Amino acid sequence: TDKQADIAILRTLGLTPGGVMQVFMVQGSLIGIIGTVAGVIGGITLTLNLERILGAIETVFNVKLLPEDVYYITGLPTDMQTPDIVIITVIALAMSFLATLYPAWRAARTQPAEALRYE
Repeated sequence: TDKQADIAILRTLGLTPGGVMQVFMVQGSLIGIIGTVAGVIGGITLTLNLERILGAIETVFNVKLLPEDVYYITGLPTDMQTPDIVIITVIALAMSFLATLYPAWRAARTQPAEALRYE
């Protein structure tokens, strides 16, 4: 609804419903790709530095996150596997692509006269 006037103007200028859908799909996919890349880089960085991060949290807040008298472990084990990263990346990209389908379809159905009626 935020972009209805913009969509109506594009449609009035001759952009086909397929073109409107394509614009939404490209933008949604780009946002999904950027978010997925940022998430994967952030996740890998956090995983590789987990012990240092936990140590910093314990120092700053003066608390023991995993006290030895309660837990049998002294740190959080991490086991980063390349296939896991690939699967997570593919699922995130697929979900972001699927999430753009309905808004793109709905935007493509927007009629210029109806969208500009209340502007």
